[in-house]
Amino acid sequence: MYEATLAFELERRGLRVLTQQGVPVIWEDVKLDVGFRPDIIVNDKVIIEIKSIEAIAPVHRKVLETYLRLTGLHLGLLINFNVELIKNGIQRVVNRLPE
Repeated sequence: MYEATLAFELERRGLRVLTQQGVPVIWEDVKLDVGFRPDIIVNDKVIIEIKSIEAIAPVHRKVLETYLRLTGLHLGLLINFNVELIKNGIQRVVNRLPE
């Protein structure tokens, strides 16, 4: 529910949004056509992972960091909607920003 609402709002503001898009992964000689499915990818630049849980655990951040490394993207947002103020539920995750 949150994913669709957020994706709709981002599209309404003119951004290109892919939801649950399968991302292929190649590791040595093994190719997986769908290695993982991030919740939202915005303009091929930002991965957004959506949660609605009591608290974000370290594993949630690690998953997003892995998605960023595998795609070569540099910025991710981990958003937990199960908070009183949404600004308290947003974590910015960075993967080696270019200089």
